[in-house]
Amino acid sequence: MNKWRKALLLLILPVGLHAQGLSLVQYVKPIIGTAKMGHTFPGATVPFGAVQLSPDTDTIPYAVNGKYNGDVYKYCAGYQYTDPTIVGFSHTHFSGTGHSDLGDFLIMPTVGKLQMNPGTSDHPENGYRSAFSHDNEVAEPNYYKVKLDDPGVLAELTTSARVGFHQYTFPKSTDAHIILDLMAGIYNYDDKNVWTVVRVVNDTLVTGYRQTNGWARTRTVYFAMSFSKPIKEYGTQNNDEAQVYKGFWRKFDQEKNFPDIAGKKLRMHFDFETEAEEKIKIKFAISPVSMQNALANMKAEIPHWDFDRAKQAGQQLWEKELQKIEVNVPSKEDRINFYTAMYHAALMPTIYMDSNGQYKGLDQEIHQAEGFTNYTSFSLWDTFRAFHPYLNLINPSRNADMVSSMMGHYQQSVLHMLPVWSHYANDNWCMSGYHSVSVIADAILKGVYKGDALAALDACVQTANARPYEGIGAYIDKGYVPADISGTSVSNTLEYAYDDWCIAQLAKKLGKMDVYEDFRKRASNWKNVYDPSIGFMRPRMADGTFKKEFDVLKTDGQGFIEGNAWNFSLYVPHDPEGMMENMGGKKRLSRYLDSLFTMHLPDEFFAHTEDITRDGIIGNYVHGNEPSHHVAYLYNITGEPWKTQEKVRMILKNQYHNGADGLGGNDDCGQMSAWFIFSSLGFYPVAPASDDYWLGSPSVQDAKLQLENGRTLIVKALNQSAQNVFVKKVTFNGKEVKGHKIKHADLMNGGELVFYMSAKK
Repeated sequence: MNKWRKALLLLILPVGLHAQGLSLVQYVKPIIGTAKMGHTFPGATVPFGAVQLSPDTDTIPYAVNGKYNGDVYKYCAGYQYTDPTIVGFSHTHFSGTGHSDLGDFLIMPTVGKLQMNPGTSDHPENGYRSAFSHDNEVAEPNYYKVKLDDPGVLAELTTSARVGFHQYTFPKSTDAHIILDLMAGIYNYDDKNVWTVVRVVNDTLVTGYRQTNGWARTRTVYFAMSFSKPIKEYGTQNNDEAQVYKGFWRKFDQEKNFPDIAGKKLRMHFDFETEAEEKIKIKFAISPVSMQNALANMKAEIPHWDFDRAKQAGQQLWEKELQKIEVNVPSKEDRINFYTAMYHAALMPTIYMDSNGQYKGLDQEIHQAEGFTNYTSFSLWDTFRAFHPYLNLINPSRNADMVSSMMGHYQQSVLHMLPVWSHYANDNWCMSGYHSVSVIADAILKGVYKGDALAALDACVQTANARPYEGIGAYIDKGYVPADISGTSVSNTLEYAYDDWCIAQLAKKLGKMDVYEDFRKRASNWKNVYDPSIGFMRPRMADGTFKKEFDVLKTDGQGFIEGNAWNFSLYVPHDPEGMMENMGGKKRLSRYLDSLFTMHLPDEFFAHTEDITRDGIIGNYVHGNEPSHHVAYLYNITGEPWKTQEKVRMILKNQYHNGADGLGGNDDCGQMSAWFIFSSLGFYPVAPASDDYWLGSPSVQDAKLQLENGRTLIVKALNQSAQNVFVKKVTFNGKEVKGHKIKHADLMNGGELVFYMSAKK
């Protein structure tokens, strides 16, 4: 960059953002995550990329002796920061989920004696894994680098949307290998691999596919693998000793240089001779449709062998994504936290279609995405709260495509239901509620989704009336989910009631008043699980009585999913005033909230709930899990907005840090990070499908949001400091904002939102 162009850039960029001419990408730290829970994703990907190429650090099995192995939870994302070894680099990962799958197509470079098993962390020399040091590790958006100590190989990774690009710098060797482990996976077990096919097309091209039965019951991923250097020799190890029928393929020696391979448990090696510092590169493309499409994806996205060019192209995509919000914050640490949150909020859902627009649908047929990008991996129990509203604010066209993807899912579903947790042409049905309706209603009501709104309403109604699913039939008949039917009966009831309110708002918007009245009434069903004798939500039996054995502090076995009565009793986001009245009014709710944040929740009460850890708890407030994310904002209706302001700033400081253990709980596909972004800006969507944001206390000094409609929203916090957490006044475009809410529609018109900060309440 010449000095005149650099000077011009510095002049036009907002004050404080690029004071030294540095990019926003440099403020992202991909290793920030939940190290203790293993949900860090440090590898290479582009925004919402189908390929998420990252190191896996161990091979912990899902089950031991037929029983769930709790240690596997640490490896939801494949990478555990405290591990001393790397097993290899696989191409698909989740970001911050509380369950897992994926870890497809693991690649590992080795030198010397060929070893076709991964070995163990305490004896890496017995396998192809390698020791490594964080001192020799670099993680950036769309780039990962690490020195593998045992083979002396420098590994570098980058990607495009559908292609992983590996660059391995070898020492001089007559015995260098690339291992392709087609058995490897995350949350793995013996019968997870249903079938694997590999074709060695020539001395540089390998294609194939793998079908697995895991969190997604029928998941098939196709691949094309291209080497920059011809293979000297190759071989296959089939580890399926239990296979009785061998067929007549035994006429061939299938272990050495045999190009037509199939089985359940395959590992392959590709052998080379290398000079000192010689680079062997691999392009590895994936497809949901076919091997031919995988190869076409490779040719379309990375037709060259220039690693740095691919890296820079991906980092430019990240720069474009991050520049949608430019912030001026008090410290470099604050800036790292903010842009790392934006990074986390652009990892998932992932693109799920080929470069030609084809994808495999829920019906297992091939579909063509017409006029939209198809996505998968919707962790909706988490992301409906703030992540999808965040996209409606800064990335509405992408969220519109996600709604189109959900509608495609519905149309392909033989159960006629919108996704609950969509995952690679499957629904894994994880968590509770039918929160697609929240995302769809919010997108339509905010003018984001331009598709057939009446068809969307029909899909929402059909899903909400799916009687066989998790107590919905009883919910419709009785007004609550009985504890006799579901172990998470209370949280199901509360979440269904909120979703029903979303449907009511959409129906009203579309003039369907009969649907509106029906679902307006259903939205009040939360009252049916409130026990006024104790002041908490409580499981109710089919005969109408409340469950006798009940503990308001326990997070398991009490009718709630990943939470306790203290937190879930506040989950009525669509009717907080009604909830407050039921609880006894403003003073009672204020005391309740004060106690929630200040009391102590002993470890014994969440010992059996693996998604809740001490790091994510403040008092008895569980920020590390999503049902409580709106809670700090409830002081606004007790007439004590200063308490909302104080609590929000405290949570921002307490739950988000730099470093490997920087998050207090599962990021859950961007929800924890979306909370951080909204709250840092000073407002939050307490009830998506409403046009309202609730005001809090911004932690930024100022921010510039480049809206997709071409307008600009400026947020300023005057007299901002760590001590000045209280808001004396808020203005929008020079006019004072009365009350504790501001409209999404107003913000989307652009302008200046100003918070006047003070150290006094």
